[in-house]
Amino acid sequence: MTDAGDPLGAREVRGAVLHVRHMAAGRPGAPLLILVHSLGCDARIWDDVAARLRGQADLILYDLRGHGLSESGTPPYAMADHAADLLSLIEAEERPAHVCGLSIGGMVAMRAALDQPDRIAGLILCDTAARIGSAARYAARADAIRAGGMAAIADEQMERWFTPRFRAARPEVVRLMRLMLLRQPVDGYLGSVAALRDTDLEGEVGSIAVPTLCLVGAEDASTPPAAVRALTTAIPGAAHAEIPGAGHLPCLEAPERMAGEISRFLAGAGRA
Repeated sequence: MTDAGDPLGAREVRGAVLHVRHMAAGRPGAPLLILVHSLGCDARIWDDVAARLRGQADLILYDLRGHGLSESGTPPYAMADHAADLLSLIEAEERPAHVCGLSIGGMVAMRAALDQPDRIAGLILCDTAARIGSAARYAARADAIRAGGMAAIADEQMERWFTPRFRAARPEVVRLMRLMLLRQPVDGYLGSVAALRDTDLEGEVGSIAVPTLCLVGAEDASTPPAAVRALTTAIPGAAHAEIPGAGHLPCLEAPERMAGEISRFLAGAGRA
């Protein structure tokens, strides 16, 4: 597995320095799994899941350009820009990768699989869809941010990300996630909003030809289970699973269950 090359995980990818973390399985023949986070977050949302997958796969977690510690490059972005970043990371490993993408991360994974299917060993598409939201919705969000900064959308996003039960039981996690959102670079966030606004994969996902699992929190308010079931139907041979009691970020609400679904998928894909 390629070494990060820097204790901070700095990697220049297509003109921008991205924050990339490597977690080696420590055994030969382990599959490569790359985790791609959702809009307004960074790779830290995967920490609890990654901890449960240690030893099962060589893991790569990274911050999308314009998110977390990664540079913004030149926004706005197309989904193909994010996919090209992902494919560059895979190319450096010199072997195909399984990609687990959440929300926009799932769209990045699908775009990469459509653009260079030989580099993708399998897809785990979490709380995502072939098209998410509408142009009007993204325009309103962008206008609110330009007028009031990230704080203008923070409370609404917490309600969309987490179930009421989790917000009541784990308010400290919700507060930290709100702070993560508030600290996102505005230009990078809006750059990815543009990518979401302009992406519609409904006419293409039927061409995905790698093992695929579509996974969703049963109480997701952003990409509801019906939308993820439609994606499952559209991708030939895709499997489907729901995580009871979880919202849009099951990696935080139900990391053990999510890691279990990923582990079973990796084992099955390996047998295939």
